[in-house]
Amino acid sequence: MIRVLVVDDEALIRTGFTHILNAAGGIETVGAVEGGRALRAVRELRPDIVLLDIRMPDVDGLTVLADIRRLPDPPVVAMLTTFDTDEFVAGALRSGAAGFVLKDTDPEQLANLVRTLAAGGVALSSKVTRTVVDGYLDAGAQVSAVRAVARLTGREREVLALVAEGLSNAEIGARVHLSASTVKDHVSAILAKLEVGGRVQAALVADRAGLLAPGGRDRA
Repeated sequence: MIRVLVVDDEALIRTGFTHILNAAGGIETVGAVEGGRALRAVRELRPDIVLLDIRMPDVDGLTVLADIRRLPDPPVVAMLTTFDTDEFVAGALRSGAAGFVLKDTDPEQLANLVRTLAAGGVALSSKVTRTVVDGYLDAGAQVSAVRAVARLTGREREVLALVAEGLSNAEIGARVHLSASTVKDHVSAILAKLEVGGRVQAALVADRAGLLAPGGRDRA
């Protein structure tokens, strides 16, 4: 059972997400709270996944994200957004957000997205990349990405491309005939060589370096 905590200042969003996720197989919403109660809820409820509003009136979503990431064995955190708050996306990426969830996501897609996050995959849709994230990458980002990817071995580049497609370690392992633990080791080495804090940032580097085929990442 995947345990999910929803953090949003709007009661309608909290209630809606709770009903949608509880109706999906293998997912349980263990809590739905406002931003000011988020850190305490994470400590007490120990969710696997936190869906966290990127902007809330009572507390800064990025501050909550950073606080959660500093906890021992923190949960996976994906940001809830309508993408009318573009200026916060870069900060969320730097702080280790595992993905972005549009608040108007289709119910079935929402459940699949949570499953992807729980399996260690990337929740980053092509819409997010093209309309929001690219705006925060400077003009030299593509050159920098190519140089960074050049430091990887052939196998690591292969794994990175699959990470960028949103595949979990187990899914990547099945694709390239490696164990999930071996893939995990490769991913750790990739993140270190690229000097990034998470799979989403690695996916962006892969995209900028041209490792993805057009339309290759539409998992969210």
